[in-house]
Amino acid sequence: MNIQLKPYSIPYSVTVGRLHKELEDPARTPFQRDRDRVIYSKAFRRLSGKTQVFTAKHTDHIRDRLTHSLEVAQVARDLARMLDVNEDVCEAVGLAHDLGHTPFGHAGEEALDEMMSEHGGHFEHNEQSKRIVEVLEHPYPHFVGLNLTAEVLDGLAKHQTLYDQKTKKIIGKTIEAQIVDKADEIAYSSHDLDDGLRQKLFAFDEIMELELIRRAVAHVEDLYKMSARGLTSRIVSSCMRLMISDLARTTQYNILKKNIVSVADVVGQPTEFVDFSADFAPHVSELRKFLWNKMYSSPDVISMSRHGQEVIKKLFRYYYENPSVLPEQYVKNIDVTGPLEIVVKDYVAGMTDLFAAEEARKIGGLSIFN
Repeated sequence: MNIQLKPYSIPYSVTVGRLHKELEDPARTPFQRDRDRVIYSKAFRRLSGKTQVFTAKHTDHIRDRLTHSLEVAQVARDLARMLDVNEDVCEAVGLAHDLGHTPFGHAGEEALDEMMSEHGGHFEHNEQSKRIVEVLEHPYPHFVGLNLTAEVLDGLAKHQTLYDQKTKKIIGKTIEAQIVDKADEIAYSSHDLDDGLRQKLFAFDEIMELELIRRAVAHVEDLYKMSARGLTSRIVSSCMRLMISDLARTTQYNILKKNIVSVADVVGQPTEFVDFSADFAPHVSELRKFLWNKMYSSPDVISMSRHGQEVIKKLFRYYYENPSVLPEQYVKNIDVTGPLEIVVKDYVAGMTDLFAAEEARKIGGLSIFN
């Protein structure tokens, strides 16, 4: 495959390698194989039953972790193509970045972290994503894990947004890893706006107070020659277009300004250069703050989050005190993949919302889907 990428990109068809050596596939690049291995994993399928912001009691059209991951991969692919860097790596990391997420969104993650802290540990969903592809998925007879390339594993390990790995300062990211980080932010800001409007957590007049929305509405009205009120999907699409365009343009400028000509130049930067412009970034921040106040902190979301945390804590304590009731494959893993609290963490983190709620109901009558 003769695709010309920038010299500071991860090469298209050549990988540093995999932990377990395998014959190359003549029909796919190593990173396309990684993408396919993620898509066919059990953890990826379970994302369809995990909360993004709203739990499963809401309408069929609300995003879940699976649709979020697909949207992140789509934005990352588009950005990679615009910047002439490795689209396959971006797609694979984008699809896999939330494999380790708990039921009930970030609230579930906080609850599981609290449970693990009682045993001297912690929980962070990006670390769990990497653990899933390295240890917990085992479709192959001769090794555990998905045996992904070093480049994709590196992107997973270093994935970081405002809601990921908040206590760390991660440096040394490839341009592909940086792209996925920003694709995640663009995707959740846009689709959470859409879902919030759909659930009537805020009204059209309220979002018109935001500069990014005003620009998006102006573009929609100019394009369709009609009022944008009611054209939610077009407004959201325009917001994404504005963010992607500014990010790509600013990144290209930063590459020239910093004289980046190799992968070593990229990972050697002390700060990330895949970013919004100084003029545009405040508009993205304004949208993010609006969503935090009007959506993530809304009584409906907070109530569901608290109930979800009760479920997570109840399940963790029950399985820790009664390890014999764990599924057989998890019982076998005690002291193999880690001590009991690690095995319980792996089991609870892998559950879907509905499965977790049903298990909690069975062991004590606690349910959040009344």
